[in-house]
Amino acid sequence: MKDSYLQKGKRRKLVAVIRKKGIRDERVLKAIEELPRHFFMAKDFESWAYEDKAFPIGNEQTISQPFTVAYQTALLDVHPREKVLEIGTGSGYQAAILSLLGARVYTIERQKALYDKTKKLLKKLGFGGIRVFYKDGYLGLPEFAPFHKILITAGAPEIPKALLEQLKIGGKMVVPVGKEVQTMYCITRTGENEYEEETFADFRFVPFLKGTQ
Repeated sequence: MKDSYLQKGKRRKLVAVIRKKGIRDERVLKAIEELPRHFFMAKDFESWAYEDKAFPIGNEQTISQPFTVAYQTALLDVHPREKVLEIGTGSGYQAAILSLLGARVYTIERQKALYDKTKKLLKKLGFGGIRVFYKDGYLGLPEFAPFHKILITAGAPEIPKALLEQLKIGGKMVVPVGKEVQTMYCITRTGENEYEEETFADFRFVPFLKGTQ
């Protein structure tokens, strides 16, 4: 897999676009500039990899718009060595960004074909430390809980309570909530049964579905 000077230049331009849209976390911007997004996309879409758009990756899933990845990641406020649970592995791009920020990443994919493909790709790209699971995301990973951070990359009809319970006290969950359009929530666990919610901008995500496929 090749990463050319041209592609690196396109990534710098993409970062400038994202910065202009309001992302200020330099660590997140640096990770996006470093990570070749075209490695995570089908050959047919490779030439558009550094446009700020979502693209299909098969199995009715998409690789998220880079601005959306940056937005969610900045809200999550990841620090090195934190345990982060991602729901919705998809192409693996978001998991790789979290890993570049120093997180210990656990990620769940419900689509078997996507799980097999992405697990292999992450290993090939040197992200073998990311732990990828084929499971129902609604169940989370109670056996590895609690997590410092939880990131949901699909539109949830409501806040998933089973996942909230897998947060450390002081931990944060970032989740888009809604049906047609989703509002981005950042939820902080402040006590055993206490949570604080903040709401941010609206987005459109593929739906957060139960079960496996």
